[in-house]
Amino acid sequence: MNKDLVTEFFNSVAEKWDALEIKSADRVYRILDYAGVAQGMKVLDVACGTGVLVPDYLARNVGEVCGVDISSKMIEIARGKFNFPNVKFICSDVEKLAISGFDVCVVYNAFPHFENPARLIENLSEKLKDGGRLTIAHGMSRDEINNHHKGCPAGISNELMECKKLGELFAPHFTVDVCVEDEIYVVSGIKKQGK
Repeated sequence: MNKDLVTEFFNSVAEKWDALEIKSADRVYRILDYAGVAQGMKVLDVACGTGVLVPDYLARNVGEVCGVDISSKMIEIARGKFNFPNVKFICSDVEKLAISGFDVCVVYNAFPHFENPARLIENLSEKLKDGGRLTIAHGMSRDEINNHHKGCPAGISNELMECKKLGELFAPHFTVDVCVEDEIYVVSGIKKQGK
């Protein structure tokens, strides 16, 4: 996978992204419950795109949302949609960002676009407080995601692995307590002390 290709692809679809987004309120609610998103929390939204989950975070009265995306066009649109003092957006490769202290980190509908899953998980663990929670989730089943990505240009996504396998990648840094594969896909765990 090539990060430049990923960036170019998402920049090219940013203007129509919100119109293409298929989002089920019930599924997002379940995902954010599994993610433990609650009042007062500091949330890191990885690969936030145009900020599709920001209204859902705000509805839960979080303290702060930091959305990060590698696509400058996605971030530009997100900034135009959400002008709140407790919401900020950063255009960057999240693995290169020196930020930390988050209660919750959510990677929603984006995980197959990361080149090295184990490295990403380790990196995100460093951005969370001890006892913080990482959640990787999709609003569709694994089969639906994999079929969807077959239509994407070459070099911008990997196949979404089984929850159990992803849980094994979490294990060095997180205690996994959620592994769901039904109409949605969720792997979530609590950061281990000192990891």
